[in-house]
Amino acid sequence: MTSLLLNRIVRYTLLLFGFSLAGMLQLNDARSDEPIARKRIVLIAGRPSHPPRMHEFNAGVQLLAGCLKESGLPIEVDFVLNGWPKDESILEKADAIVFYMDGGGGHEAVQESGRRLQMIDRLAAKGVGIGCMHYAVEIVPDQAGKEFKKWIGGHYEHMFSCNPIWSPEFNQLPEHPITRGVESFSAKDEWYFNMRFVNDLPGAASAKTPQGLFVPILVAGPSDAVRNGPYVYPPGPYPHIQENKGRAEAMLWSIERPDGGRGFGFTGGHFHDNWGNDSFRKLILNACLWLAKAEVPTQGVASSISPDQLNANLDPKK
Repeated sequence: MTSLLLNRIVRYTLLLFGFSLAGMLQLNDARSDEPIARKRIVLIAGRPSHPPRMHEFNAGVQLLAGCLKESGLPIEVDFVLNGWPKDESILEKADAIVFYMDGGGGHEAVQESGRRLQMIDRLAAKGVGIGCMHYAVEIVPDQAGKEFKKWIGGHYEHMFSCNPIWSPEFNQLPEHPITRGVESFSAKDEWYFNMRFVNDLPGAASAKTPQGLFVPILVAGPSDAVRNGPYVYPPGPYPHIQENKGRAEAMLWSIERPDGGRGFGFTGGHFHDNWGNDSFRKLILNACLWLAKAEVPTQGVASSISPDQLNANLDPKK
């Protein structure tokens, strides 16, 4: 091979390499201009129950949805009022689904002879986040105990858990995306505790379990008086609750599931006016983003609400 031919081959090879490199750089530039994928959060409110300013599920999800939409973050937010969505396609598009409603045997998720449970389980298996707030964390164990432990890491069980109205002090918050920008606070609410957690965990400490990584977010120790009663329903005291005097309890917790999805349970939310507490509200806004695998800002989801916004969309109650 002559030196002239060799030089031509080298120049041709370098030219091809240059074209390829330029193409790769242009492709990377194009990709950098692509919009960030927007996560979709669906908030589902239950039907009206309880006296005014209690269990205001419809007003609560609309307030939270408004705060999320106004945050300017790359998310889409849908809300459903008065129970299970008539158009279930809204759930098929969700990255996270949050239930805020009455629970127990009347829980919206357990109706239709298990069909809804199967649907939620299918979505969760695809990585959709599942969150439950207040009464929505309670189910009948034989109906949905296995599913709720898998989806959200635990549940309220009648006559095992308890539901006193009290004012815990949340002074020590773990480092977690849900707590970003949240300051210490206290709020009077119907804070359930002594839940049925995965792996029979007491719930006040993080743990790696076969069901996933369990992390308590809001933890406080009920006083002896709180453990002794009075309870909203049924009347206390419960001996097994008294036996755990001095033990810290979890009232907001998270789980990262083996299926890649996430879950949270939050036992507060009885009194509507607590959504006016900036830290109380920010925790749940952060939790909704985290549930959908959206990035939670360093200082959490910023929001502010006026008295008029807090009073908007309340259900007509006597």
